[in-house]
Amino acid sequence: MATSLGSNTYNRQNWEDSDFPILCQTCLGENPYIRMTKEKFGKECKICARPFTVFRWCPGVRMRFKKTEVCQTCSKMKNVCQTCLLDLEYGLPIQVRDTGLSVKDEVPRSDVNKEYYTQNMEREIANSDGTRPVGLLGKAPSSSDMLLKLARTTPYYKRNRPHICSFWVKGECKRGEECPYRHEKPTDPDDPLADQNIKDRFYGINDPVANKLLTRASTMPRLDIPEDKSITTLYIGGLGEDVTDSELRNHFYQFGEIRTITIVQRQQCAFIQFATRPAAETAAEKSFNKLIINGRRLNVKWGRSQAARGKEKDGVTESGIRLEPVPGLPGALPPPPVSDEDASTNYFNLAPTSSPAVMNLGLPPPPGVAMPPPPGFGPPMFHTMDPMAPPMPPPMAMRPPGQVHYPSQDPQRMGAHASRHGGP
Repeated sequence: MATSLGSNTYNRQNWEDSDFPILCQTCLGENPYIRMTKEKFGKECKICARPFTVFRWCPGVRMRFKKTEVCQTCSKMKNVCQTCLLDLEYGLPIQVRDTGLSVKDEVPRSDVNKEYYTQNMEREIANSDGTRPVGLLGKAPSSSDMLLKLARTTPYYKRNRPHICSFWVKGECKRGEECPYRHEKPTDPDDPLADQNIKDRFYGINDPVANKLLTRASTMPRLDIPEDKSITTLYIGGLGEDVTDSELRNHFYQFGEIRTITIVQRQQCAFIQFATRPAAETAAEKSFNKLIINGRRLNVKWGRSQAARGKEKDGVTESGIRLEPVPGLPGALPPPPVSDEDASTNYFNLAPTSSPAVMNLGLPPPPGVAMPPPPGFGPPMFHTMDPMAPPMPPPMAMRPPGQVHYPSQDPQRMGAHASRHGGP
């Protein structure tokens, strides 16, 4: 427990006096013109119990006020935010980060050992440039596949929302819309995420959020290498509108020679073809669920071979799943004719066994053969009442081609004489 300024029994040189806190982007908020209140030696650190400078601010509109919880020495020892105690580089709990980096940094719990450990860490921090982690974390490898897959690339401002109004839960809140707290149903008290402890998070033990993330990491999908050795193309999805060809080339050229890079802006994807298969395998392994360009996580998959594309066109995917036909599209067209003879006569795709009858009315009958007149061209079946009336023309359907009779153009009906038309 911290003592007062007038007490001589405590080494006041260890009290922290800072000008600005160590915060992550989520806790700081999205407002660049934020205002903070600074209280020198306002509270004691919740880890080492030493007085430190407390900062308090509001990260945004309709958000709750936040303040620093631990001192900067404890923050630098673990490379975490002073408020949320999440890692500054990956945005993950300390337990997840230490598991991914295989680090076991056990901070002592007793007061004497804790004070001795803190003094040694302060000495190491003073000898460093202050921009890199210290202790076992500083000696750990720079990256981990699991951490890059679980890392949060964008700030999560939803974490700054106000707490739930306890009066509204009991039905006694009278503020209405002016209440600064949330009017929502609380979470299940049996949910492990409902019981979080700041000390457990700092020491990296029994953290329910870390256990949830580690479980998710164990069930994450993996990128299988295709058996077709001719595939050297990678599919990059989720590009957006701000990712350019040069940015993709700057990332993938380190894995091997690049043959072509094709960007499809309409579908916001790209295809990167490598010159060799080992280069494509290395690029897929190093970039799957870890490729981040301009703050956007990109999706990396293997390209498909020509045979797989042909199967998918026939309605069967590469994995053997038959696709359902799309309603409203025309059916399959009939196959083309086999020979030129069929193509010259079979205009209606009739069966080859059927012999269609062809009627040619334009050819004259052979000499000496009397052909019966076609239907409609013989004598009339009935007589009209007027004996002077001209014979009725045959029906339109029974007339030979090329001979069309229009009653309005009949010269006799129009009252014309033969002499007018050049007759005798």
